[in-house]
Amino acid sequence: MTMWMPAMGLLALILGGPAGASETISIEDLKVRSAAGDKNATRALAEAFYVGRGGVEQDYAQAAQWYRKLATQGDAAAQTSLGLMYARGFGFARDMNEARKWWSLAAAQNDPGAQHNLGMVYLEGSGVPVDLPQALHWFQRAAARGHVQAQRMVGLMYFEGDGTARDEVTGIAWLKIAADNGEEGAEQSLKVISDRVSADVMTNANARAAQLRTKSIDAGRRR
Repeated sequence: MTMWMPAMGLLALILGGPAGASETISIEDLKVRSAAGDKNATRALAEAFYVGRGGVEQDYAQAAQWYRKLATQGDAAAQTSLGLMYARGFGFARDMNEARKWWSLAAAQNDPGAQHNLGMVYLEGSGVPVDLPQALHWFQRAAARGHVQAQRMVGLMYFEGDGTARDEVTGIAWLKIAADNGEEGAEQSLKVISDRVSADVMTNANARAAQLRTKSIDAGRRR
């Protein structure tokens, strides 16, 4: 099953949410504030209906309505979440073309979840022909912004030579970065790979990982 990633704010709610997330939510108050242009209120409505919290019954159709309001205003996180709903068929029929459209808009604004999801679209050919170089392109953009699943995918693609020339050192380096960030799949891959490559390759990969970490930090400071 494809692991489509939600926007980071929604992911936090799914995993437990911020302090006060269990408090009763006044939907009518939020609707009034949203109508007055309060984007935070619109987001709170979308997330409350998506997750089902604060005394609000889960309702994907309602969540989609409020996410769409934000998404059409150019909100990258909402665009990522709306794309996720289309990909999963939450609130309406599953439509990967619509999912890809909204993720493309969010990815252009450097949303790493959307960039990862586009990578998966092109890796698996979900509504488009399989395009491994394009998949790697989006995984790399997300990886540079700290998306751990994308970091693992970049590592695997470089190690296996999928969408690019095979580069064991760079592949292992990205897997190390992902593993250091807590990505369990990367940890498992490293255990298998360590028996397949020389000690020199592992040493060079450690050095390469340090270079990539520095490059990512520098890029983050420039954003």
